[in-house]
Amino acid sequence: MSNVHLIDHPLVQHKLTLMRRKDASTNSFRRLLNELALLMTYEVTRDMPMQDIEIETPLETMTAKVIDGKKLVFVSILRAGNGILEGMLSVVPGARVGHIGLYRDPKTLTAVEYYFKMPSDMHERDVVVVDPMLATGNSAIAAIDRLKETRPKSIKFVCLLTCPEGLAALQKSHPDVPIYTAAIDRQLNEHGYILPGLGDAGDRIFGTK
Repeated sequence: MSNVHLIDHPLVQHKLTLMRRKDASTNSFRRLLNELALLMTYEVTRDMPMQDIEIETPLETMTAKVIDGKKLVFVSILRAGNGILEGMLSVVPGARVGHIGLYRDPKTLTAVEYYFKMPSDMHERDVVVVDPMLATGNSAIAAIDRLKETRPKSIKFVCLLTCPEGLAALQKSHPDVPIYTAAIDRQLNEHGYILPGLGDAGDRIFGTK
């Protein structure tokens, strides 16, 4: 589990608890998700490469640090991943955004792709894949399988919640991909939902059922 990073900052845990409550409104759930994603972004981007450049302050010339290389790409697994994007983009507004459309077959629980759109020059970019839930792991594995075809410099996976089954599946298929999460819950139920979890993240973000 050395490649799994549990973000247990008090603010992250507090906001996640408020999101879990079944009586949280769509508006409050969406707002809390935005804030939580913003907080998690600081941890996810902690090891980004830097370079020195020379700038002019109002008083003098100095050498200062900026992020090195091509801009990050945040890749959202549709549709629930879009709920995390806004918070992350508020921290890294220059990031590019890619989308992978996947739905889970209700009988087999396998992921079926219906959309794929990425920025150019992926081989020069660092990718952060976002999806609120890492449950069975099937969607994350399918998304990363597809992304690796574009040969990015690196890939990280970010979720709010996961469970031992999802972690094991993703690590088995992609042991090179670090996983960042705010919680590791107890287990999956027979329908592939995380327990205790927070329900269907997409439905709660967008107010649908």
